[in-house]
Amino acid sequence: MTALLAVLVGPAAAQEISVGFGEDTTLTERAVQMVILLTVLSLAPSILVMVTSFTRIVVVLSLLRSAIGLQTAPPNMVMVSLALFLSAFIMMPTLQASYDAGVQPLIDGDIELEQAFERASDPFRTFMLSQVREKDLALFEELSGAEEAPESPEDLSMATLVPAFMISELRRAFEIGFLLYLPFLIIDLVIASVLMSMGMMMLPPVVISLPFKLIFFVLVDGWNLVAGSLVKSFGGG
Repeated sequence: MTALLAVLVGPAAAQEISVGFGEDTTLTERAVQMVILLTVLSLAPSILVMVTSFTRIVVVLSLLRSAIGLQTAPPNMVMVSLALFLSAFIMMPTLQASYDAGVQPLIDGDIELEQAFERASDPFRTFMLSQVREKDLALFEELSGAEEAPESPEDLSMATLVPAFMISELRRAFEIGFLLYLPFLIIDLVIASVLMSMGMMMLPPVVISLPFKLIFFVLVDGWNLVAGSLVKSFGGG
């Protein structure tokens, strides 16, 4: 998540940051606001993971590795890094819009912290609404127990939108993972049938099928297809 944060705050690296809490606030109120601000900043990587494309991408990559039959290759660090940079590529317009709308005016001292948070979160809200399923939104809206239903999805609170978005992402990731599993499953079945017909039932089919699955993935340019399909699944490309 460091890469995403670097992209978001990079243009402000050489600027002096001054956060105003309002002239009428007391010392106690300012201390509480500062604690809240530091808490949000410490959780920023986790928050960005929850409201970006990272969840879908990292789950799909994990399912792909399992489908091929690899346990530790590519390593987790490589998989997470690839997911982070793909997420940064997909989320770049949203991150830039969030920075321009909320972070830059806050740095310039034009708006207060509360306004900056609202403005910075609006692009992420728009992104999540474009990906979330209506059924999942309805579920969490019902579970929230709100007395009055929002007039439009844009009026939903982040506490309702974020979990609905995440389970929508998990569903889509599993759907993509199922499609990735099919060709490798066919290879496993063919290899197992051949071994049984040859009377080699004591030889694990996985040992024989792994090289075939690897060469199949390389020949079809699998990484190119997977990365391209993931980006396009968010409306990119």
